[in-house]
Amino acid sequence: MRYIVLLNAEHPDTPPPAELMAGIVALGEEATRSGVLLDTAGLAPSAEGSRLTVRAGELSAVDGPFAETRELISYAIYEVATKAEVEEWTNRFLRLHRDLWPGWQGAASIHRVLDFGPPA
Repeated sequence: MRYIVLLNAEHPDTPPPAELMAGIVALGEEATRSGVLLDTAGLAPSAEGSRLTVRAGELSAVDGPFAETRELISYAIYEVATKAEVEEWTNRFLRLHRDLWPGWQGAASIHRVLDFGPPA
């Protein structure tokens, strides 16, 4: 099963410590070697994005930034056997942040990717 993990975080007053970045790289390399990490990347701030919506049949677009206090800052796509497995990888990632970046606050959401197959 494939899952996408979305990371939201508040912007702390300090840059990420070198130890954290080294830990993230090591964890990513481990997940890649084990064959479960398919893709990961950071995301630009919402100020560089836009939001498109459909309401009452009308399409509208609004440029960022958006009012949320937490920004969507990165994603990772995993292919694993169980939801528990992707939860463990995500917990390891969040523990790195908790342990190595005092004051960092964030949340990860895990969503199963549905495969609807090729168009008919």
